[in-house]
Parts: sequence; C-alpha cells; structure tokens
Amino acid sequence: MNRPERTAPPTAAVPAGLHSMAVLRKPGRDVALLAAVQIVCFLMLMILEPRFFIIHLYQMIPYGAILLLVGYSLDRWAYAIGGLVSMVWLGLAYMAGLLGSAVERLRTPANSATTDILIAVLALATAAVAVLMTVLCRVHWVKEDTERRANRRIILLSSAMVCSYYLVLAHWFWDMIRDA
Repeated sequence: MNRPERTAPPTAAVPAGLHSMAVLRKPGRDVALLAAVQIVCFLMLMILEPRFFIIHLYQMIPYGAILLLVGYSLDRWAYAIGGLVSMVWLGLAYMAGLLGSAVERLRTPANSATTDILIAVLALATAAVAVLMTVLCRVHWVKEDTERRANRRIILLSSAMVCSYYLVLAHWFWDMIRDA
C-alpha cells in the first residue's frame, strides 16, 4: 500500500503570531524573564550612577548569558549559573551594606535626593529578583531529571565560572574604591 506520509503543515501555513508564542512556552521562560528584568535594572543603574558604569555593565554579563542559554535550550546551564550568580550577588550586596543602606534611604526619604531614592528602589528590586531567580532556578533544576554525573559536571563548571566572574568584579570594584 502506498499511503502518503503525514507531515507537519508547512511553516508558511502557520500564522506568524504563533511562532513567537512557541518561544513563550519554553521551559526556562520565567528564568529568562527575570534575567531580562535584571538587565533592565542594571541599565537604569548605569544611567543613575555614571561613576559605576563599567561595574553595572559587567554585572549584566551573566544575565545576558542566561538569556542566551535559555534561548539555545541549554536550560540546565542557565539554571545552574542563574542560581549561583544570584546567590553570590545577594551575599556580596549584603556584606557590602548595599541592601541595608537602600532600606535606610527609603526609611528617611526627606534626607535623600530623588536619584538616591530611585537607586535604593532599584537595589532592592535587583535583590528581590535575585531571590526569586535563585528559587526558580533551584525548582527547575530539581524538576529536570538527568544523570547525576552530568549534573555534577555542570555544577562544578558553573561554580568555577561564577567564582572567576566575581573575583574579577571584586578586583575592579576594589580598585575603584581605592582610587577614589
């Protein structure tokens, strides 16, 4: 019997709006959305704090990488890097007193300029996004089922990348503070 094989409809028959909708149904879209929000926050901080332009530009790199990783369906890598980058950033921001000073600025808005208040709001927003990203990356990591050996390799390599990234950031920041 010679039956014609069933194939998917040609892509030209599918409306253009449905192609973009398929991207929104990808597994890591929430992590990608949070990475995009972090990038926007750091862009706004670059404008508000021009003397830390390079630092904020550098802070966007891992979030851009997360967007690319999710876009190329390398979700496990995105979840590992996203969770680690966010946890370390939260730790460094807390140790440096950024979060405490942001809360203090918002408690006494009469003593602060509008720009300082906006910077404080953005600092707290990036902290909230970092907490949410850490939780979501962990949830997605647990949901996906892969072999243990591959998980260990991804975590070790991601940890090495995140550590080297933050060592460079800390070195630049320390040089900026020392020179000021």
